[in-house]
Amino acid sequence: MSGIMTVTFNPCIDKSFDTEALSPDRKLRCSVPKLEPGGGGINVARAVHRLGGKATAVYPSGGYHGSILTEMLRMEGVDIFPVPMLADIRENLNVRETGTNRQYRFIEPGPVLTEHTWTKCIQALQALDKGGILVVSGSLPQEAPADLWRRIKELAGKKQARLVVDARGNDLRAALEAGVFLVKPNAGELEGVAKALGLAAGTMDQMARAIVLRGLAEVVVVSLGAGGVWLVTRDINKEIKAPEVPRQSSVGAGDSLVAGIVVGLGRGMDITEAVRYGVACGAAAVMNPGTELCHKKDVEALYAKMRAATAVNAPAISN
Repeated sequence: MSGIMTVTFNPCIDKSFDTEALSPDRKLRCSVPKLEPGGGGINVARAVHRLGGKATAVYPSGGYHGSILTEMLRMEGVDIFPVPMLADIRENLNVRETGTNRQYRFIEPGPVLTEHTWTKCIQALQALDKGGILVVSGSLPQEAPADLWRRIKELAGKKQARLVVDARGNDLRAALEAGVFLVKPNAGELEGVAKALGLAAGTMDQMARAIVLRGLAEVVVVSLGAGGVWLVTRDINKEIKAPEVPRQSSVGAGDSLVAGIVVGLGRGMDITEAVRYGVACGAAAVMNPGTELCHKKDVEALYAKMRAATAVNAPAISN
């Protein structure tokens, strides 16, 4: 399996708990809080590990929460490369109302990184195997360097690595302008970045194809939530539907999707099959509560079901 590295410039601790109902000016009794590592690239690396692969998670780490994050990742057995810094990382809060099953997510902005920390994180990526996969996922801290994506792209090019990006807004636009192998926007993010890039408005697959034809990305995987994804390359334009599963929480589904795709690519799957495996991972994550990621047992069962359905629906070949 090819080497996989993930970078998370804005890691966090995800704290989750339940309460009966949110109400102002009252003391609200809560369940025992659950702490989990957080941040896009970190969650991708954790999911890769659960799927039997190996990914090294690069991230800046400092302060009280940074030490907790690093210790939790070590306990999970995830290969890590923490870059020391003085600032504390952020803590995000996920609250579920037991009465309505609605979720509320409170997201902190994270610390401002120094140029020294930015540079050390990028330098750490040089440990990526030649021909490997580099995943940049999650939000960026405030005041990111203007040339950040160019520097990452240059490093990926020297390593002949496939650059996978899961970002949004201006970060997604800047990554595409630098050039990537694969991006995973949702429909709203795709429309926004297409407009920002000056692409002609159109249907979802037309906008994705315009990104590919302009040479900004080789693969666009548009997340459709519970529906699955739409996969677009120069030669492929197709929907890959997600299997129906009992839904607990959609948090973590996107990171599990990305993890499944890169694991599939690392195992030598073609892009369609790797994305199908990723969709199975995303669906498996939805089956779990809170910020829980996918479990391999669920993934393999769902993936087998999807492959069987594809075989049944495949057109017959006449002699």
